Amino acid sequence: MFERTRLYAPTVILGFLIFYFAFQALTGDRGLLSGRQRQATLAKRHADLASLEAQHADLEARIRLLNTNSLSADLLEERARSLLGFVRPNEYVIRAPVKAG
Repeated sequence: MFERTRLYAPTVILGFLIFYFAFQALTGDRGLLSGRQRQATLAKRHADLASLEAQHADLEARIRLLNTNSLSADLLEERARSLLGFVRPNEYVIRAPVKAG
């Protein structure tokens, strides 16, 4: 009986190893079945990147307008009124909460 067990032990171990690696190849972190999740995460990250790049471009444009060589009076007035809280008598101010980023 012991000889028969000793004879099949390498085959059983090899079978378990094949099953383990096949299972990991399908369901592991980088497995075939998790490809859709990786693609969805990648698409979300690309959308986040595009949003951040647009925000960055907007901030760069505002910085250029605040440069002393090409100062935009409208932008300067907007920023001063926003920071100081001044409004004209015929204006309405609606303040939105600032998102923490």
